Amino acid sequence: MTNSTLPTPNLYWFIPSGGDGSRLGQPSRPANFAYLSQIAQAADVLGFDGVLLPTGGTNEDTLVVASALSSLTRQLRFLVALRPGLLSPILAARLTASLDRVTGGRVNLNIVSGSGNFDFEGLNLSQAERYELTAEWLGVFRAALRGETVSHQGKHLQVQEGRSLLPSVQRPYPPIFFGGSSDPALDVAGEHVDVYLSWGERPEQVAEKFARVQERAEKHGRKVRFGLRAHIIVRETEEEAWDAADRLIENISDEEIARSHQAFLQSGSEGQRRQSQLNGGTRESLRVGPNLWAGVGLVRGGAGTAFVGSAENVAAALREYQAVGVETFILSGYPHLEEAYRTAELLFPALGRTSPVFTPREGQALTHTSTPVLNAEREPELTGRFRSI
Repeated sequence: MTNSTLPTPNLYWFIPSGGDGSRLGQPSRPANFAYLSQIAQAADVLGFDGVLLPTGGTNEDTLVVASALSSLTRQLRFLVALRPGLLSPILAARLTASLDRVTGGRVNLNIVSGSGNFDFEGLNLSQAERYELTAEWLGVFRAALRGETVSHQGKHLQVQEGRSLLPSVQRPYPPIFFGGSSDPALDVAGEHVDVYLSWGERPEQVAEKFARVQERAEKHGRKVRFGLRAHIIVRETEEEAWDAADRLIENISDEEIARSHQAFLQSGSEGQRRQSQLNGGTRESLRVGPNLWAGVGLVRGGAGTAFVGSAENVAAALREYQAVGVETFILSGYPHLEEAYRTAELLFPALGRTSPVFTPREGQALTHTSTPVLNAEREPELTGRFRSI
């Protein structure tokens, strides 16, 4: 499939529930509910397909935030985190089904098994144990949401005749997203998940991981879809975009960069190490692709790269990733409210996508319109049979 014939990708935005600001590492806007509501409502009316809610650290709980924000939005989907081991799979299935019903079928699930410091929450496992637990947990979780009565006696979980009772709107369950670059993570992805997420590495690196996941999925008679998580700095011109990227990190000291780089390289997360290797712990080699920049990862854990450039060039970069299998891009930018508007105004038309807020510019050929999913249209289904969405 050539770039000219690629479909319009799904575009998700980000809810910064740990704080926001215009400079990296210097949050100036607290993550109060009023501000998070502004971002969610902006993403909704601008025509983004959904939003990612982060987990861990000082972020607000994703299930709680998604439930609250869903009443303020109409079509937006919520990619909420569940962490195996911190919730039982049966309880997680019940909470998921409830949230899917409350939102009218607007829930996606992000299964997080990463190496973040969960010790203070009572979970202290090695990498191998984390993914053993995740595989067991997802097996029970998926079966419960399918409506099965589950009994399981495993190394990490013991369940006797567990049931979720109430079904989700989406059948057999909301789409399951998952990321991880280690071999055990790829095994879990191949067996259990619907969408495998990669952080923004070079296209050839991403393609290699996708091939390994798909090979594992085929052993289970399954197919997996793919997504990419990255930041974005899009402007009218290349020069404006790269100037904005430089400003984002201008107040970070070299000492901060060195400390963060060493910590990331020693992380138990294979994905985190790969992100840190891209930037090399220095400001001098941050352009790792024509429009791919590794500056965010100098001090930020997790997704550390950004698409930077004019709308046309960023769109071309995204299509390179589409060509290797990416269907969904989960994007973010500092600060998230203003950058949501910039992304919709500039990038959407370059990808052939409309936004209800902005009028297409002369000569732009648009092929995609975001269609709101109205809760009222789903309510009759909640008391009868649940169809697949």
